Amino acid sequence: MLTARYNWGGPFRILLLLRSVLLSSVLLSSVAMASRGGLAQQPADAHAADQQPNSKPESSSSGQSSSGQSSSGQPSSSEQSPSSSEQPPAAEQPPKIDWPNAAEFAAEKTKEMTVEAAEATKNLGQQALVKARDWESGWLTGIYVGEGQPLIPLTANERREIYLQQTLTTPGAYMKRMFAAGIDQARGSPYQWDDGWGGYAERFASREGQFITANTLAYLGNKALKYEPRYDQCRCQGFWPRTRHAILRNFITYDGNERHLRPQLALYGGAFGGGLVSTAWKPKPRNAFAEGSRAAAEQGGYGALLNIFIEFSPDFSGALGARKMKNQ
Repeated sequence: MLTARYNWGGPFRILLLLRSVLLSSVLLSSVAMASRGGLAQQPADAHAADQQPNSKPESSSSGQSSSGQSSSGQPSSSEQSPSSSEQPPAAEQPPKIDWPNAAEFAAEKTKEMTVEAAEATKNLGQQALVKARDWESGWLTGIYVGEGQPLIPLTANERREIYLQQTLTTPGAYMKRMFAAGIDQARGSPYQWDDGWGGYAERFASREGQFITANTLAYLGNKALKYEPRYDQCRCQGFWPRTRHAILRNFITYDGNERHLRPQLALYGGAFGGGLVSTAWKPKPRNAFAEGSRAAAEQGGYGALLNIFIEFSPDFSGALGARKMKNQ
């Protein structure tokens, strides 16, 4: 024995026994694993052997079907259901997206939409500027027929609307009276009224009453005669031809057919009537006929200046609008 030969004691014997036990357990586990592998391989081989005979009849039946008849003389199953041997159609694959091209397309569309939005905003701004410019000149000049607009006979409703706008419903009607009252204030006419704000208020009220009376009488006269109450811009070119046209239109106007020129009977008749009626509230003594004549003469001067302003106001407003657009 090794223990006796090398004089090993009890502890060494115990270690040797443990070593022997470990080696034995390793050998037993190896044998057990090998036996398990063999048992698992046997059922697989048996299953393969069972499948082998079944494949032979199928091959024979396929051979018979190639002749178009089975052993019983009936058509084979492959002919009865030809669709059974066909493979199902493969599912359609979704189209592949080329992401670089898609991003480029989206960027291009975004650019186009941005340009369109900017252009629409620019057009809206220009339209708003034109409307504001027309409004600035329109409430001063009143309603008139532009150079490129045709002269069309007015209806009764249109005449009434023009009368209201020229008399009561636009700021320009009141500003004209304020301007005339300012001139009266500077001249001190009538001299019986004060020179302060109280006198200016009396002169403005007097001008307003005289103006409403004159416009009402002119409206009724033009309606009865079917004369044109609007100013029509000259279709000519040049400063002096247009100025001449503006002055003449203060004395003549078109008839109901918008073809023949007639004297402004209703306009000056209304002005004379307004001056005549104003003597009812002006300080005494006042000559009614003189006041009416003075009012008709004022219509000749103020009316001509107003027509000249209307004639050339589109040129001024157009230049102003172009300057505004240039500054933006």
